[in-house]
Amino acid sequence: MNRDPLSDACDLVTELFPQHRWAMLAGSVTTAHRTAGSDLDIVVVLPDGDQQAPHRGSHRYRGWPVELFVHDEQSLVHYLAKDLPARRPVLHRMVATGIPVSGDPEGWPEHCAAVLAAGPAPLPLAERELARYHLTDLLDDLIHATDPGERTVIATTAWTSVAQQALGLADHWTGTSKWLLRELRDLDDGLADRWLAAHGDATAIEALIREVLDRHGGPLFDGYQVAGERPAHNANAGPAGH
Repeated sequence: MNRDPLSDACDLVTELFPQHRWAMLAGSVTTAHRTAGSDLDIVVVLPDGDQQAPHRGSHRYRGWPVELFVHDEQSLVHYLAKDLPARRPVLHRMVATGIPVSGDPEGWPEHCAAVLAAGPAPLPLAERELARYHLTDLLDDLIHATDPGERTVIATTAWTSVAQQALGLADHWTGTSKWLLRELRDLDDGLADRWLAAHGDATAIEALIREVLDRHGGPLFDGYQVAGERPAHNANAGPAGH
């Protein structure tokens, strides 16, 4: 695609949302990561209370695949807040790194950039212990698997999980797909290289799990305990007479 993405994004926003306040073009199409398949990721902010907000929509426009993220300011605040508990700052990154298409985003890019730079809140102790327990369990399954097929499946699961848990335990943002690798590289280039090299190699994945566990307190199994939830009382539940 040799067309100018910024010009086409501007025309699309003007056609679909003539009432918009501001819009930004984000994603790989604006960076060196651009490929022939890159789409136009466009954040559009409408006047407060506009009935078209919020929604996400997919379109084709002048040969571009387009993903629209449509908000008013109230819904923008809401969805930015939803980024944080999941530790995946997708919308923050779009607003912080996007290129203005139309209108004035005022202080939103700076606000989102500051959130990204600050990183996520520290992982609570219970979640840290759960991450260590999860990795310990995967390591044990991987070490003791005797069925070649099961070992392959466990190794594949463990390969993805060790990257996710490494980011969480390091109090770093996480991601999925290509963003899992990008966040891991941002955390530790060497670890990211070893992670990529370990793909498909169960022994190397075992070593990587041990490395991540050793960085964050070691394996956790003996004595690990999580309180369960008590169900709401229901006198009619269960077999009659019980």
